[in-house]
Amino acid sequence: MKTAIVHDWLVSIAGGEKVLKLMHDLYPSDIYTLLQNPKNLKNTFFEDKKIHTSFIQKMPFSKKLYQKYLMLFPFAIEQFDLSQYDVILSSSHCVAKGVITRFDQLHICYCHTPMRYAWDLYFQYLHESNLKKGIKARLAQMILHYLRMWDVTSALRVDEFIANSKFIAKRIKKLYNKEAKVIYPPVDINFFEPCYKKDEYYFTASRFVPYKKIDLIVEAFSKMPDKKLV
Repeated sequence: MKTAIVHDWLVSIAGGEKVLKLMHDLYPSDIYTLLQNPKNLKNTFFEDKKIHTSFIQKMPFSKKLYQKYLMLFPFAIEQFDLSQYDVILSSSHCVAKGVITRFDQLHICYCHTPMRYAWDLYFQYLHESNLKKGIKARLAQMILHYLRMWDVTSALRVDEFIANSKFIAKRIKKLYNKEAKVIYPPVDINFFEPCYKKDEYYFTASRFVPYKKIDLIVEAFSKMPDKKLV
């Protein structure tokens, strides 16, 4: 059985890439992705792996400004010829689930989340990007409208959805009308040790990106001076 793994992009190592690594550990496969940034993959699991990229890889400044090519992502992901494989595993939070497969190929998608900026965070994205008025705003709205239509249509290409949480499973059901099995992202239990002593503080660890809502956490704790946040 020949397997391919499809991931949205490989420009840094975050939670999705850790899941991708473990998928590859379980099912050693060819990796397909829109683009990669080799500089950021040095001394990582992916450094010596053969990675197939799309034409986005060769676009100007794509390694740093790849999100500027969002409108081209659906077209780019559909250009991967995966006809030689029996099983397709997609690790998707954007367009990876939209690869084109034959009717006799099995496509299983591990969905980290449907596209937040196209759905529930749509208005927040426009507001934070200062895209509420003007020509640029209308263009962004049209692009995201197109992405929503493509997102729903491309979900029909997936045979089985796997969600990383019950919350994401509910989003998949609401947006795509498909049931999803829940498999939680793996945790390195050798790295973390259980602690039975409780200290009087709260801890959060996250990248500083808007949808992680770190600002909301800080705001909440600013109203609770008796609580400590680390």
